[in-house]
Amino acid sequence: MKHHALRIAMIGCKGIPASAAQGGGIEAHVEELSRRLAARGHHITVYVRSYTNPERKKYWNGIRLITIPTIKRKHLDAITHTFLSTVHALCGRYDAIHYHGVGPSTLSWIPRMFAPWTNVIVTFHSRDQFHEKWGLFARAYLAYGEWTAVAFPHATIAVSHVIQLFCRKMFGADVIYIPNGVEIPMRRPGTTALAQFGLEPEKYFFTLSRFVPQKAIEDVFVAFAGVETDKKLLVIGWAAPSEQEYLERLERLAAKDGRVVFAGRQTGSHLNEFVAHSYAMIHASRSEGLSVSILEAMSHGKLVLMSDIPENLELIDHSGITFKTGDIQALRDMIQWLVQDPQLVHERGERARDVIKRRYSWESVTDRVESVYQSLVYAE
Repeated sequence: MKHHALRIAMIGCKGIPASAAQGGGIEAHVEELSRRLAARGHHITVYVRSYTNPERKKYWNGIRLITIPTIKRKHLDAITHTFLSTVHALCGRYDAIHYHGVGPSTLSWIPRMFAPWTNVIVTFHSRDQFHEKWGLFARAYLAYGEWTAVAFPHATIAVSHVIQLFCRKMFGADVIYIPNGVEIPMRRPGTTALAQFGLEPEKYFFTLSRFVPQKAIEDVFVAFAGVETDKKLLVIGWAAPSEQEYLERLERLAAKDGRVVFAGRQTGSHLNEFVAHSYAMIHASRSEGLSVSILEAMSHGKLVLMSDIPENLELIDHSGITFKTGDIQALRDMIQWLVQDPQLVHERGERARDVIKRRYSWESVTDRVESVYQSLVYAE
């Protein structure tokens, strides 16, 4: 059967491209998925927040952007934008409305009730209730969101087997496992960006994430301070306006060790350069869905030293090294070990790249999401 082009709306991300929106994993996911679906001839609409699209662009890489206002406050930003986007989408005659995240999923009942001709999909990206920035009420709401992510939509996608198993055990729900994806770099980039920060190839570890407490970047600083090495620690990341106090705390902590280099937010060729020429990645996070940062490091053939949360263990397939989450002494010992065993670092990095090739290409991810859409639309 020949399938026609589908009309799909994406709701739940701040904006695209992720670099312009200062977004995280969800923004990167929506960006990569949307542009590939658009390239296949589908009509993709992404609802973006007004502050991420100040020029009010209507299209990006063949994707229609609809800019919706929001209340830019920590507890109101996402939910107000999701509500207004959902109301707008009711009139769009979409084949499917795809919500990203358990918070936005709490409003996925609206198209089920008021646009019954539209298929509703939710991607369960992470258990956001465990993010340390949230208070008691927000955590309770996000816990409710986990139930709505499987109760309201026609189909639920989980980005990790850990989340898939949680949904099965907690709610008795069968959800579809489709992971995040990553591109495989084909060429080794230059070193222009490295020189700007006084870095040399293979002479630095790096960490890459948003600056939020659950990423445990301060654990990396404290552990690294006790490691005997002339290698540096490159810190790549960004903080939202509501996270500036945490960023300032990190900067004060990093200032105690002259080997720590803050590079701020990096994207595109500069980010590829920093990752490609690193010695290894350190990722101490206490909470994840499926880390795009880890996938990117692995795609460049880099060993990742990571916390032993289940979502991280799912990724590595004997290609990385783990330590007990929150155990700073264990992390320090592991870093020291890696400094002294470059052959292990190289061998595990090559294995990591092979894992990415086999399991996490974006084309494969897009194929599977497209199949979910088609199975719903053509089952009618």
